[in-house]
Amino acid sequence: MKFIHLSDLHIGKRVNGFSMLEDQKYIFTKIAALIASEKPDAVLIAGDVYDMSVPAAEAVLVLDEFLYRLTQLDTKVLLISGNHDSPERLAFGGRLLSHSGIHLSPVYTGVAEKVSFQDSYGQVDVFLLPFIKPAMVRRLFDGQDIDTYTDAVAAAIGQMDINPAHRNVLMTHQFITGSARSESEEIAVGGADNVDAKVFAPFDYVALGHLHSPQMAAGNAARYCGSPLKYSFSECGQQKSVTVVEMQEKGSLKVRALPLTPKRDMREIRGSFAEVMALAAGHPSEDYLHIILTDEEDVADGMGRLRAVYPYLMKLSYDNQRTRLHQRVTGSTGAQGKTPLQLFEELYALQNNQPMTPQQRGYTAELIEKIWEERA
Repeated sequence: MKFIHLSDLHIGKRVNGFSMLEDQKYIFTKIAALIASEKPDAVLIAGDVYDMSVPAAEAVLVLDEFLYRLTQLDTKVLLISGNHDSPERLAFGGRLLSHSGIHLSPVYTGVAEKVSFQDSYGQVDVFLLPFIKPAMVRRLFDGQDIDTYTDAVAAAIGQMDINPAHRNVLMTHQFITGSARSESEEIAVGGADNVDAKVFAPFDYVALGHLHSPQMAAGNAARYCGSPLKYSFSECGQQKSVTVVEMQEKGSLKVRALPLTPKRDMREIRGSFAEVMALAAGHPSEDYLHIILTDEEDVADGMGRLRAVYPYLMKLSYDNQRTRLHQRVTGSTGAQGKTPLQLFEELYALQNNQPMTPQQRGYTAELIEKIWEERA
């Protein structure tokens, strides 16, 4: 039995103001080609299909095209909702689509849907458990103490018809304690969303969604396949991929990753303004960029001037003496008797860890004078 494991598509996502729809269309074409080559028995999509609970029309069309393309490859698709999705909207038409081999997890009502497969080694049962919260599950199981996410997932698993003689797979969208996060994910304060890995003991494989970094979790039987694209600069060093899961007899599990190459990569460039501009002259880049300038002085209209040669510049920041010291501004003491210019000079020195230049001082004095004249 072979599965392709995907998650965290986040269709319709915007990163630093840039729409990712074209990038998502491109990568879905690449994923479909890998699926055509691998010929899996099913594709498992473990939540956060959309980036918003009410997705834009363009995002819905992208998912529609992707699912249609998968049905043309004669492979089943199993899909659950994540914390970014609306389970009701995502499940719409699920009973009709199941006849085409697309199984959408319904809204969780206390019973997780099960889809079974058969091969020469016997039966494989795949359980579809969408993103759940303790309060949601508590309402469904009166009398049970369900205070944590671990309690909620354990209660949901306790209701599943699991045959230990079968190979059992769980699809779910949760944060497993000890896993590595990225900046592009939603984070619960204090780790309140943690799920203890011990609740997954009955399963031969757990297809996880929620975290964007590909990684094994809870030993070798549970995996986050990661997002197909980089959605934050904390993911720059990652190789995005799809996960291939192969199961033979009970206890046999092989997991491998197929690398994905995006339309535009996400990278960081560091150097002075002059160095970065010179680099563009010889190596123009179409990648999404975070440029870190090392100049001690802020570059006037730096973002605009850099975007003229780096059209996909997403983020501009500085790494210099001022930013490294992060001096805290606590306010000026002895403000009485000081001119507005003197007060501003003190504020500037506190923020930047250096005094104003004569040019900056002259410009500020003119600006203060102009403001006072306008208010007079």
